[in-house]
Amino acid sequence: MVTASSGAPSWAQESCLMGIDEAGRGPVLGPMVYGCAFCPLDQKERISSLQFADSKVLTEAKRDELYASILADSSMGWAVDVIDPRDLSAQMLCRERRSLNMISFESAMGLIRSTLNLGVSLAEVFVDTVGDPAKYEASLTERFPGIKFTVSKKADSLFPIVSAASIIAKVTRDKALREWVMEETGKDVGRSFGSGYPGDPDTKSWLEQNSNPVFGFPSVVRFSWATCKPYFTKGGVDIFWLASPISTCPPDFVSCKYVGSDPLDGSDDDEETERRKSKIVETESCAPLRHSFFRSRQLQQVTTHL
Repeated sequence: MVTASSGAPSWAQESCLMGIDEAGRGPVLGPMVYGCAFCPLDQKERISSLQFADSKVLTEAKRDELYASILADSSMGWAVDVIDPRDLSAQMLCRERRSLNMISFESAMGLIRSTLNLGVSLAEVFVDTVGDPAKYEASLTERFPGIKFTVSKKADSLFPIVSAASIIAKVTRDKALREWVMEETGKDVGRSFGSGYPGDPDTKSWLEQNSNPVFGFPSVVRFSWATCKPYFTKGGVDIFWLASPISTCPPDFVSCKYVGSDPLDGSDDDEETERRKSKIVETESCAPLRHSFFRSRQLQQVTTHL
């Protein structure tokens, strides 16, 4: 979901520079946010004097102060792409898997594209890299000819416009996580989940308390993260669902370990799939009257075993 400063700025036709950075790439909880900041090239020196720095080295109070100053600055524009944790995991675990680097790359391209679509004349773009900087830079240059790209490690510490983007992304992510609405019902899901990083003891404890062997984790969790796997390998339930995305009740079944394990594990192994299928004699009907929770997830209740 991309959100941006409203409308094309009055200086859109001037040559502009842009910085791009992300927040929340590593945590097991919450969205990953890509942010960008842009301004006219003739504002470059002024931007350098505004105390922007890598958001990770700033206090929360200082980040909030600088964030407010960016939003109020008529010579700066910004945009964010908030990538839901469920979307992250779904893309990383689908049949045609997409790496986190690819998701990140496409998010950065989306911010550039949406800014160009506003009518902003981008001349230079600075990006904090994921993966190999040279390959990343070459790919962006190929897709957006006419723009000069600089992709580097620690760009959020080297270029003030990227530091501004880092602040935008970090404050947006923190707010999203702080205000996250737990959609799960039937259980009081607490919010004492710490920083959300895999090594945080509070995060580990929260995951332990809020894992379910059938339904997995609350929606705030990136269930594709390796951090989640141990909670299911030691007690997760195998779920069987219909393979075809087209038919409402296709005849064949594909086995897949529910969230916390790779959903493709075993599904491409014909021998393993047949072994699992041979255990099923009959399954619950997938008729339209079934509850929407089970229909949307194509979950089948095994009623008879051999």
